[in-house]
Amino acid sequence: IVKNGDGTGKLVTRFHAGQLKAHASTKRNVLIVAGTQSGKTSYGPHWLYREIRRCGPGDYVVVSPTFVLMELKALPEFRRLFEQTLQLGTYYGSPIKRFVFSEAGFERTFGRKMTDNDPPCMVYFGHAQNAESLESATYKAGWFDEAGQKQFRRASHEALERRLALHRGRKLLTTTPYDLGVLYTEYWEPWEAAGRDHPDIDIINFPSYLNPAFPIESYEAARASLPEWRFKMFYDGIPTRPAGLIYGCFDTAKHVIDDFKIPKEWPRYRGLDFGGTNTAAVCITERLDADGNRTGEFIAYREYHAGELTSKEHIAQIRANDLSDKPGINFGGAKSENQWRREFSSAGMTVREPMVSEVEVGILRVYAAIKTGKLKFFRSLRLTLEQIRTYSRPVDDRGEPMAGIEDKEIYHQLDALRYIGTYLFRERPPLGVQ
Repeated sequence: IVKNGDGTGKLVTRFHAGQLKAHASTKRNVLIVAGTQSGKTSYGPHWLYREIRRCGPGDYVVVSPTFVLMELKALPEFRRLFEQTLQLGTYYGSPIKRFVFSEAGFERTFGRKMTDNDPPCMVYFGHAQNAESLESATYKAGWFDEAGQKQFRRASHEALERRLALHRGRKLLTTTPYDLGVLYTEYWEPWEAAGRDHPDIDIINFPSYLNPAFPIESYEAARASLPEWRFKMFYDGIPTRPAGLIYGCFDTAKHVIDDFKIPKEWPRYRGLDFGGTNTAAVCITERLDADGNRTGEFIAYREYHAGELTSKEHIAQIRANDLSDKPGINFGGAKSENQWRREFSSAGMTVREPMVSEVEVGILRVYAAIKTGKLKFFRSLRLTLEQIRTYSRPVDDRGEPMAGIEDKEIYHQLDALRYIGTYLFRERPPLGVQ
């Protein structure tokens, strides 16, 4: 704050080039995808304050992947500007985490006194691991810090979009890229496809050293010591294919096709993954030629994910609008989930036990189908494609892949794909051999 002679003051900011570019953007979705400690989080409160001044009194939101990260990063930066520097109001940590503008802060922000007709001006704080917690208000703008982390789930992105829809509220997403998940599929990829001139998306990318406080020596030391993919993601802020990616052969240009109406005579296959809150399905068809002969090319054309429904309700939704002459062949569930299979069979959909129970064998069969071009995906399968791009082995401190699957419990679509894949992509005997 630069003080005037009459005791008033003026906030003077000194943004670096990357922050200035974000500040100049007028797009609805502004993303700073940049290197670690490059000034992403410190810029967020300034952007939000400008949006509050522009949009007027009402509700705004700040979201981090977890409350732990919120307490460590976004909240201290927010309070430093709003509470300490500008003295706009008070932060309350309980029962709801929120910042409430005082009458003096309101007048300082909007240039007039608060009236009885004005709604309170508040900023709420939420975390993205619980999408339902973000559904409680209608927001005029939002700042989402570290929005590229896995804990910042797709459901939370969708919930926040719904909460901003009424006002067409703008979003600022600040993050280092961590994988090729929702941030990549929903923002980076469309922005690239639009020639980096998307009507609603602006991505500002810069390396760590653009922050004048970040030592160039630290940047060069990281370049010398880290695997290239890790350095590019964490110090240049560029999404890359990380080590340990299980379906590393997947290529959007080769394996994703535009949706089309599937002829009703083409056969249908479904893989299902069961769960009380996470029942998933992937529907696959096989292309037939003009004479009705099998071509060996399979297309995943539909995905399904829902919870808290009866088996009959799940079946109705999985089959909805899927007009076909074929009843379909269905495989699903782990070896121990016989009761789930019986429930679905009793409700009208026969579900067989997968031909192979070993996870790694199922993965290899799906991998081979993707790599050889036998399996393609409709572009509309956003959740399945996101999971394919992020399905990974854990890595050690050197960035080397280890055994196992990281966060295995969240990949319901890929479990469903693996179950049907053990049948569709098995090695078959030559003609005439039984």
